[in-house]
Amino acid sequence: MANAIIVYDTVYNNTEIMAQEIEKGLKEAGVKVVVKKALDAKVDELKDFDAVVLGCPTYYDDLISSIKWFLTEMRKVDLKGKVGAVFGSYGWKAVLEHIYAPMKNIFGMEMVDPILKKKMTELITDEAKRDCREFGKKIAAKLK
Repeated sequence: MANAIIVYDTVYNNTEIMAQEIEKGLKEAGVKVVVKKALDAKVDELKDFDAVVLGCPTYYDDLISSIKWFLTEMRKVDLKGKVGAVFGSYGWKAVLEHIYAPMKNIFGMEMVDPILKKKMTELITDEAKRDCREFGKKIAAKLK
C-alpha cells in the first residue's frame, strides 16, 4: 500500500482544514497517510514515504518560518523520484512556488500539478473542501 506524509503549518487554521481534506482524499483512494505539523515532523522520516505533501499559508507575502526551516532541512534526505505536492491558503497573494520549485528542481521530486491554492475566505465552502479532497486523490493517482 502506498503511503504519504502531509507536513503543514497554519496561522488561522485554514491550511489545517486543507490538510484534513487532502488526507480524506488520499485515504479514500487507498493511501496510508500520516499528518504532522512542521515542528513535529522529522526530515529523516520522509525517506519512509512514497509521497511528501507540504502545506503552508502565505503570511505577509511570505512562507511561515516553520515551513521555511523544514524545506531547508529536506536537503538532508534523498527524495529524488518521490511524489511531491504543495498546497496552502492565502489572503491576497500566494507564494507557494517557493516550496514547489526546490521540491522539483533541487530535490528531484515528481510533482503534482498545479499547486493547490485556496483563498482563506473560500475554505468555508463545500466546493473548496471538495477541491482539497480531489487534490488528495490526484496525489494518490500519481503514486500508482
